[in-house]
Amino acid sequence: MPLDISNAVSIPDEELELNAIRAQGAGGQNVNKVSSAIHLRFDIPNSSLPEFYKERLLNLKDSRINKEGILVIKAQQFRTQEKNREDALARLLTLIKEATVVQKTRRPTKPTRNSQKRRLDSKTKHSKTKSLRGKVRNSD
Repeated sequence: MPLDISNAVSIPDEELELNAIRAQGAGGQNVNKVSSAIHLRFDIPNSSLPEFYKERLLNLKDSRINKEGILVIKAQQFRTQEKNREDALARLLTLIKEATVVQKTRRPTKPTRNSQKRRLDSKTKHSKTKSLRGKVRNSD
């Protein structure tokens, strides 16, 4: 079953390489016997994704993407292989969707007259407060 990214874009199962490996960390006797962690490998340059998606993914500063453009996700959060597989696919989907979001360009705006007045009033008040903290001088 292909991984759907949007209505028009999906990744066929043949392009995803899923390997079961032994999980790290605590887990008692079970951790040494069962391969419950999942290694997901996805070759970005050779995938069927549109060029826009590939370009955005390869420009990411992500340590999971190596020099050849292969994305490696290791999922070992859960005890079962199936849940770790779902987690790895969900993380891949999230990464692709986040990479393709185009940021709005910021248009600089002028501060309103009222906001400028409030700022200056607050500075004046702060200045008066500070001037009152000075040494008390005798007027003898």
